[in-house]
Amino acid sequence: MSKLSSEQLERYKRNILLDGVGSRGQEKLLQARVLVVGAGGLGSPAAFYLAAAGVGHIGLVDGDRVDLSNLQRQILHATPDLGRHKIDSARDKLTALNPDIRVTGYEQRLNEDNFREIIAGYDLVVDGTDNFGTRFLINRACVEQRKPYIFGGVLGYTGQALTILPGQGPCLACIFKDVPPEDAPSCDRLGVLGAVPGIIGSLEATEAVKVILGTGEPLLGRLLTYDALSMRFYTVEINRDPQCAVCGAVQ
Repeated sequence: MSKLSSEQLERYKRNILLDGVGSRGQEKLLQARVLVVGAGGLGSPAAFYLAAAGVGHIGLVDGDRVDLSNLQRQILHATPDLGRHKIDSARDKLTALNPDIRVTGYEQRLNEDNFREIIAGYDLVVDGTDNFGTRFLINRACVEQRKPYIFGGVLGYTGQALTILPGQGPCLACIFKDVPPEDAPSCDRLGVLGAVPGIIGSLEATEAVKVILGTGEPLLGRLLTYDALSMRFYTVEINRDPQCAVCGAVQ
């Protein structure tokens, strides 16, 4: 007997019809707790699709306010939200889309003092950040706590995505040995086509749902790269580094 209400059966009908989902899979999604770090270009589409899919508890970490320059790509926010905390703006949109879910906001940046405690409350982490310092904190905590981590990054006309399952494949530190310098290329300096984070964030949400359901083949050990100018996707095989300072000791 399904534990879903008649309204939930209707809302999630297109999910439930899928092989690999069904009523039991939808119940898994409703019980899942996913942390999205960053409510900007990547976090907006990722959180939107997770909410639409019925992920029952979404955590959002972001310490910024909505700025006019955000609206070119950060689809959780609109012109009337200018000056509001992104967490408040994002929560309003997500709960308006799906009042079935719970949204917990952390109006702060992830840092050395709080990253382990915040991540500990969730089953899986989706990367919506724009800097490698924060990504390295997420990677470290997820490896320590054996939690899946969905990595995403964008710059210019390109984007990347990778799924990290500690003990089963490479982590972020296997690929990027050190945090890039502060003057490394960034969207703030070089720009980004607004639709690119939309595509990568949607891919991150897809990977998160697959991991929760235990279906399909995740981007494990495969760094997916998207080039909008050539409209091509390609993958680079990544091997786990047994000497990795972060995941080398994880079996």
